[in-house]
Amino acid sequence: MKPVKIPIEDFIDLHTFSPEEVSDLLSEYFSECIKNGIFTVRIIHGKGRGFLKNSVVKILKKSPFVESFKDAPMEAGGWGATIVELKKEEKA
Repeated sequence: MKPVKIPIEDFIDLHTFSPEEVSDLLSEYFSECIKNGIFTVRIIHGKGRGFLKNSVVKILKKSPFVESFKDAPMEAGGWGATIVELKKEEKA
């Protein structure tokens, strides 16, 4: 499968990715964000039934790049998005 180039910004929308891609995607994305001086990232996972959000939370809890995370404020997606604070120094 050909790699997909996505812009490194302060948010990523997971709607276009399959659930099995999310773990590797977030790890690579966080690494690139840190290299580009981006330390706050909004992950848009949607509300739905919460399966994708639960998967994202499990990934964030294990990620060596993540300092902290919380639900986005209502104006930024509420519980349909998660705000992640990345560590200033890459540990992985």
